[in-house]
Order: sequence, then C-alpha cells, then structure tokens
Amino acid sequence: MSSEKDIDFVLRTVEKRDIRFVRLWFTDVLGNLKSFAISPEELEESFEEGIGFDGSSIDGFVSMEESDMLAFPDPDTFTMLPWRPSESAVARVFCDVYTPDRKPFEGDPRACLLKVFTEADKKGFIPNVGPKLEYFYSDSQTELQPKDDAGYFDLTPMDNANDLRRQTTLMLEKMSIPVQYSYHAAGPSQNGVELRYTEAVSCADNIMTARLVIKQLAAQQGMYASFMPKPVAGQPGSAMFLYQSIFDHEGENLFWAPKDFHPAHLSELAQHYVAGILKYAPEFTLVTNPTVNSYKRFISNGEVPNYATWGRKNRSALVRIPAHKPGKHSSTRIELRSPDPTANPYLALAVTIAAGMKGIEDELPLPEESTCDTFLLSEEELAAKGIERLPRTLGEAIEKFQASSFMREVLGDHIFEYLIAEKKREWNDYCTAVTDWERVHYYGGY
Repeated sequence: MSSEKDIDFVLRTVEKRDIRFVRLWFTDVLGNLKSFAISPEELEESFEEGIGFDGSSIDGFVSMEESDMLAFPDPDTFTMLPWRPSESAVARVFCDVYTPDRKPFEGDPRACLLKVFTEADKKGFIPNVGPKLEYFYSDSQTELQPKDDAGYFDLTPMDNANDLRRQTTLMLEKMSIPVQYSYHAAGPSQNGVELRYTEAVSCADNIMTARLVIKQLAAQQGMYASFMPKPVAGQPGSAMFLYQSIFDHEGENLFWAPKDFHPAHLSELAQHYVAGILKYAPEFTLVTNPTVNSYKRFISNGEVPNYATWGRKNRSALVRIPAHKPGKHSSTRIELRSPDPTANPYLALAVTIAAGMKGIEDELPLPEESTCDTFLLSEEELAAKGIERLPRTLGEAIEKFQASSFMREVLGDHIFEYLIAEKKREWNDYCTAVTDWERVHYYGGY
C-alpha cells in the first residue's frame, strides 16, 4: 500500500505545478487503455475513497446490473503528461479497480498481475522485466504505407523516423521511463524501443505508457504507429520481447550461477523457472499472442519461435539466454521471444511469471538445449524429444487455453471466461469472412 508520504508528495506537486486535470488510467481485459479526468480538488478524496465510474461500459468488466466500480489511484505512478501545455497542466496516474465493497475487482488486469507479484514477493522473489517493443510507422491507419526502406540498425537518410524515435525517447524519459535504446528494426518503417528493466507491475505500466507515447507523437507528425504483429506479408513481424529475471529482497539476481555450474550461467532456480515457461507456453499463448494476426507472425524464418524450446544462440527458441556480461551478475536474464505488442502487458506478465514460478515450485527439470539443428528434425522426431509445438492459429490457442486449469487459476474465472468468449467470437468472424479482401483488411498479414 502507498504511504501518506507518497500521497502528500502528489498533492503538493499538483498545487505547485498548476495541474488542472488528473487523468486516471486503467485497462480493459484486452489491454485497451481507458481514462477519465478529475479535478485536483477530487484527487485527495480519490486516494481514500476512490472515484466511482460505470464498469458496464468497459469491455470485459461487469453487467449493467452490477455496474458501479471504484478507481483508486496509485500515487507511485503519478507523472506529468509532457506533451500537454505547462499552463493548466495535465498529469496521469494508474489506478487499481475495486468493487463498491472495497475488494479488488477480479476483472482488473493490473490487479491480476499485482496478485502474482505479491505471491512471489511473499516467497522472497522480486520478478523484474525489461520489455522491447517493435512497431511500424505509416501514413495511413487502414493499410501500411512504409515511409522508408531502411533495415536493421540502419542510419541513413532513408530512415526518416530517426527524429521521431529521438522525440519518443525524450518524452518517455520526461515521464521517468528510462530507455535502454531505440533503433530502426528489420522491416521498412519498422522501429523498436527497449525500456530498462523494473519490477513487473511498473514494467506493465511502462509498456502501456510507451504504446500511447509512440502513437501520440506519430499522430502529431501526421503519421500512424501500428503495433499489429504482422501487417505485411514478406516483411518481418513485430514482437514484444520480455527479458525476465528474479531478484531477492537484497537486490541479488537469483538467476545467476557460475559457468562451471551451468554453461548459460543459469542457477538451479532459473532452470526451474525456464522449465515452467516451456511447460505452460502452449497454454498461455492466447494471452501473449491474442489476435488472429498474431499467428501470421509465426513463420519458420529462424527468428520467430514455433516450439517450446530454449537456447543461447538460437533465436528461433521460445526462451533465449542472452550472453552473460562478465562481472555483471545482475544482467543474467531470460528473453521470452513469443509475445507480441497487441498483448495486454498486465496479463502477459501475469501468466508468464506465474508459469516460471510454478516451475520453481514444482522443481521442473530444464529440458535439453535446442540448437538451430533441432529444427531440421521432423515433427515426429521433435515430439519424441518432448518438444511441443506452439499453437499455429488463434483457434488452436483458444483450445489449449480453455483446457488449462492453471490459466484459470492465474487469471481468475472472470478474465478467463471473458477471454474465451471474446476470442472465440474473433476467430469465428475470421473463419466466416466472405472474401479475401475482408480477411486482409480486418486481419492483415497477407
């Protein structure tokens, strides 16, 4: 819980900086950012009693008969919106959603992640995550119109998004979100930004903020930023790589081990964690890759995972272990390569961290490392090695998810049932699309 000191700091800042509007942010189940503004006079009371709103109008929340919800601002997330004027300024704060009887709302994605984080914290574990987001710039919102023909890490006059990436980085840093680096990605007009790691709930907040800032600055330049995983056939897709590690309360990285213990510097705890992710990946893929278009990205090109495997140099593995920096144990981490930027980051982090923690709890053994040669094997040979293929379509992902008692346990009945119903509707709409034009226009990736 936030202290009175945190709340007092926010209230003093509002008065000192002439803030006239405070925007309360939260997400629906699918990860769409929701917001409404309150006056500074309402802010102090909102910390104590919450601000009421109509939950029946939010997708995946509640029915009309039980519509009253309360938004409680988290003062630790308070920050100015730097693209708004400094006079009569605007700030934002993320909220936790509660029911009228002051209980956490089971349909609130942030509460879902907070529950997973709290359970890990009670065991002495602090899950940390650093995200890397890829996206495309375009002149049109209805179809991708590349603005350059640059490639990976190119710095040429063709890269006309260079200034926009710089402005995005500066804007995020003004909001206290450190950027590790930004870059031109592999596809035409495709870009990427990697944010510094932080604890899991703050990481999800940062992802939501970054997605808005990227779109906001693009719109100011008359462009559109798309996070669609596979907007154009024959071009690279966009991922949301998640770099995960577990620290203890003293700040020590529990994933690190000497090389003579494990060639990838993975501790026993880290090995169990990776094993948990590999075991439950087919079940959580609906959450990390939630759209029809998500599965158009899963093609065998050596860069995108198709199987629940791990490796070091193998970038087609689901979990890659980046090279260890000598003498810097805090950098030991795993890279989860399957998620894409359409995922709700709160739910994506909740299910993947819970899977890793389940691996630790059950002391799951780490399977054999997969090299690039692994994928020269046939389906039968892979199955004989115990290597499971990830879902190939949204329909397959729904089946794996629906059969998972573990996903129901992690997400709760409310979110679990809503995701099944909503994704079945989306998959049915796609399967019954009358023309190829409909499939391309609405689902992309052809």
